[in-house]
Parts: sequence; C-alpha cells; structure tokens
Amino acid sequence: MNETLPIRPDYEGELRKAGVRITRPRKVILSILADAGDHPDALEIFKRAVEIDSGISLSTVYRTMKLLEGVGAIHRHAFEGGPSRFEPAGVEHHDHLIDLDTGDVIEFHSQRIEELQQEIARELGYDIVHHRLELYGRKRRAKASRGG
Repeated sequence: MNETLPIRPDYEGELRKAGVRITRPRKVILSILADAGDHPDALEIFKRAVEIDSGISLSTVYRTMKLLEGVGAIHRHAFEGGPSRFEPAGVEHHDHLIDLDTGDVIEFHSQRIEELQQEIARELGYDIVHHRLELYGRKRRAKASRGG
C-alpha cells in the first residue's frame, strides 16, 4: 500500500519570501507549528516552545502567528468559546467538529455536505466563493445495559 505522507509546511520559506528575518525563537516556533498534528492555540505553541528554549516569549509567538497569517501561510480559527487556533493553509478543504467537553478539533470531509451546500446556494441564486463549516458537539455516551 502506497500512502503519501503530508507535506511539512515551509513556514520559514514563506516568511523569508516576505522579507522577514528568521531569528532562533522564530525557528523554534515555526518548527513546532510545522510538526503540529493538532490545531494549537498561541499559548499551547508557547508552552511547547519554552520546553525547547526558555527564552521565548508569548509575545514572540503572537507576532510570529500574525506574520504567518499575514503571508497566508496559516489559517486562524476562532472556534466558539475558545482562543484562536491555527492550522496550515493550503491543506485540502475540510470541515471541523469541535468537542465541547475536551476542546478537541476533529477534521472531516463529507462530499454529501459539499454537494448540499452547492445545491442550496444554486437554488438561492449564488455561487459559493468560500465557506467554513464548524459543528459543535459532545461525544455520545454508551447507554448502560440493564442486567436482568
């Protein structure tokens, strides 16, 4: 079976193209973000960064994220009830399900949902230019079986 590995984002290259100087703290932050398999917020990125370099400040994380967002390298998600979280730009379109109890963000893609959105827009006389779907929920609990 031939599985393709996800391409590691080149955040450093994106910032260099924009004329941004790459300092050691930024290198650490960019590496953490490129390796993140989740949707970390700035505080989580900061926590991971200070484990590598205790001299990194939270303000450096915020500035770096703002720069990355400005060059279009990341997307900022302001999921309801929580801090802004980040993910790489350029990944295939997907939607998000946010677990209200744990804060976990589950990515999914549904062709049925995509087709339904297109159909609704068409019926209303629109072409979809961009959309974002966020579902918020709680994990179903297994019902206790009744012994008897």
